[in-house]
Amino acid sequence: MDLWFYSIRIYWWRVLFLMSIFQDYLSSMLDCPPTCSCSQTEIYCNKSDNDRFFPLLALQDTGSNGTNVDIKELFKNITSIHIENWTGLQTLKDVDMELYTGLQRLNLSKNPLTTLSWQLFQNLQLAELRLDGVVFECGCNIRWIQLWMQRGEAGLHTQELYCKNEDSQIRLHNMYIQKCDLPEISVSHGSVLVTEGDNVTVSCNGSGLPLPDVDWTISGLRSINTHMSDIHPTTHSINLTLFNISRDDNNYQLTCIAENVVGMTNASVQLNVQFPPVILRLAEPEQRHDTCIEFTVRGYPHPKLRWFHQQKEIQQNDYIRTEMDFYQDYLEGCLTFQTPTHINNGNYTLEASNPLGTVTKTVYGHFLMAPDIDEVTTAPTDGETGRTHEDTFGVSIAVGLAGFACILLLVLFVLINKYGRRSKFGMKGPVAVISGEEDSASPLHHVNHGIITPCTLDAGPDAVVIGMTRIPVVENPQYFRHGHNCNKPATRKSSVHQSPVCWGTEPEGQVSSAGADGPGPNPKVLLDVITLKDPNLSARKDFQREAELLTNLQHDHIVKFYGVCVDGDPLIMVFEYMKHGDLNKFLRAHGPDAMILVDGQPLQSNGELGLSQMLHIATQIASGMVYLASQHFVHRDLATRNCLVGNGLLVKIGDFGMSRDIYSSDYYRVGGHTMLPIRWMPPESIMYRKFSTESDVWSFGVILWEIFTYGKQPWFQLGNNEVIECITQGRVLERPRICPKEVYDIMLGCWQREPQQRLNIKDIQKVLFAMGKATPVYLDILG
Repeated sequence: MDLWFYSIRIYWWRVLFLMSIFQDYLSSMLDCPPTCSCSQTEIYCNKSDNDRFFPLLALQDTGSNGTNVDIKELFKNITSIHIENWTGLQTLKDVDMELYTGLQRLNLSKNPLTTLSWQLFQNLQLAELRLDGVVFECGCNIRWIQLWMQRGEAGLHTQELYCKNEDSQIRLHNMYIQKCDLPEISVSHGSVLVTEGDNVTVSCNGSGLPLPDVDWTISGLRSINTHMSDIHPTTHSINLTLFNISRDDNNYQLTCIAENVVGMTNASVQLNVQFPPVILRLAEPEQRHDTCIEFTVRGYPHPKLRWFHQQKEIQQNDYIRTEMDFYQDYLEGCLTFQTPTHINNGNYTLEASNPLGTVTKTVYGHFLMAPDIDEVTTAPTDGETGRTHEDTFGVSIAVGLAGFACILLLVLFVLINKYGRRSKFGMKGPVAVISGEEDSASPLHHVNHGIITPCTLDAGPDAVVIGMTRIPVVENPQYFRHGHNCNKPATRKSSVHQSPVCWGTEPEGQVSSAGADGPGPNPKVLLDVITLKDPNLSARKDFQREAELLTNLQHDHIVKFYGVCVDGDPLIMVFEYMKHGDLNKFLRAHGPDAMILVDGQPLQSNGELGLSQMLHIATQIASGMVYLASQHFVHRDLATRNCLVGNGLLVKIGDFGMSRDIYSSDYYRVGGHTMLPIRWMPPESIMYRKFSTESDVWSFGVILWEIFTYGKQPWFQLGNNEVIECITQGRVLERPRICPKEVYDIMLGCWQREPQQRLNIKDIQKVLFAMGKATPVYLDILG
């Protein structure tokens, strides 16, 4: 056995050794230009050179033993190029840039460039383009640089740039060229509604001077297509005709692009394809939390669903109901059964119909075996009753058992009344979290604070009294296992029920602060509660699921969960009290626009958050995320609105699932029910609903952006559909004005398109902690 393990170890050491040799070999295949220095990610050339060409990395001659290597992958790793004093470099061509597809920073300072085209950079995600010391020829060809400076793109707005106009130099932002601007574009339809198999023609017009080139982008289009061009002196028009339109092109965005030397504009046409429904999946019943017959239906317009059991239509209720989500033209969900029995066995038929057709599919559902019924043997009757002796004996036994059961229930009822006022977990009273705080602030805005008054109802020891309603408290066993002081006799004496918990009226599903009276010199109890008033079944399940998840999470930067109040309305979850509310509101209240954001009234604070406080906030959130990742917990909705701020700038992650009501504009409604925070979601979550620790890392990058913009909404200038397009096409948020380069590098590391290429949250936390130590935190911002 030892020899076998030894052989395996030797084998893997050889594999690792060969891999390292191969990696070194690939790196050595690229030659650095003679007057430059190079690394795996950077080319740096700052020495004078008479070469007229852009300094490309050269591929070495590998000889007859060369290895097949994807050259594009070797060049893609280069993210930064710095070229200075390249005396022969007067122009830059497409061939110079086409291999550097991963380039993020390009410095062309102090080169004799006379012109430069924006088209060289249209497929790059340039975070920085440096042109200091370059004097261009004034003209329409560099008008795009002037526009980028005005929009603050690629850091050009921070540079003093000039151009030559005959014999004089002028500042580039003062350059004026007639008949030189971005093209204008218009399309014949904003959207088109067609039926599968039909033909349709859409047209696009591009105008302006210089006259733009116009074309349709149809990558991935399934329908057969053709297009025709028509050029006029001042207009360039192009028609696109689609034949035999496919259902797979439903929701496709037909995009028309018009471009000239100044830049590019585009317009889109939404393609809506109607087709009859089809049932893609109808599975046999599967036991989950409830029993589910899973289905997937596709159709547009969205089909209406009906269910039949043994050819009789099912009237849905709390025990048999349909739960489903919409995604584009798909309907996915379950016919859900709560505790089905043998009565529910049989064929289940799903019918899906829309104006174009109806389709059905059947599956057999087996839940429980039917009970056995023994046949009764014929025997002489007892008098005129017609019952057998066996029947008489059986009835006697049944009556006796029923009487015994009644007596047993009566005894249990008496015992429960006398001794049953102990909590589920052996505690004599409800949880009372004692705080010295007298502030009535709560994480979310009060609609009506109301008046706190004692309630006269005599509550039991396991109840929290709200108004005139007595609601049992189920304590959180996970919390008390860690030695909470409620286990002490003194704490048990100050039970919440002695003076009930009361708070101001809140909108449904919102967080409020609650208070209760207790003994001692500082008796005020402060805690945060979430109430769910008049809940439907789905909301009640979400509420219970939230409580179950929170029970298992215990960390310094995760909001502490104390328990839930059940068996009545409203449903209540009880959390620790966080004085300063949600982080998004806190950031906006301590930013440059605080006067504007709080009803035009000045906020009582000690000024704006500084860099040290921002890093302190970010480090705490990262610490909480490290813990969530260690618990294999995927949050799915990380954002500043779901973090809370306490005393001493203490920040904790929470997800009450209710902030969708307060921050509804942050969510994108899908199919009328599902709410998605698409501005915080990576491409794989938007397109495929795939969530992971890596998708949470993407969201953390957006949190950093929120922090350094004082709580601005990501992509605030764009609508939801435009945000989806930007994220799925690879665009990222620009660097905030006050954000250090090192922090923006972390953001970019969080926003890598491939999940496995994103930064690890542990590494992020370490970097932020180190940066925070270099800038000590001052907490007087909280007053």
